[in-house]
Amino acid sequence: MSDHNHQSGPVELGAPMDYAEHEKSYNGFINATKYGTLVVVALLISMAAGFFTAAGMISSVILFFLLCVVGVYLLR
Repeated sequence: MSDHNHQSGPVELGAPMDYAEHEKSYNGFINATKYGTLVVVALLISMAAGFFTAAGMISSVILFFLLCVVGVYLLR
């Protein structure tokens, strides 16, 4: 049997797009990528400070939170 729901016309005449939902998903992906990268970079910097200097673990945790706060302020 043939599929009677198949549209053979131009794409512009297909199902209507929900552009508001598309923009919401796109902005969510961009924000997750942006802030995820911030956390990874802050973690790497604080791990390097903790492992390769005499700062210690407590100082590197404080540095991590400080970098995250400054990064969120700058990325807004």
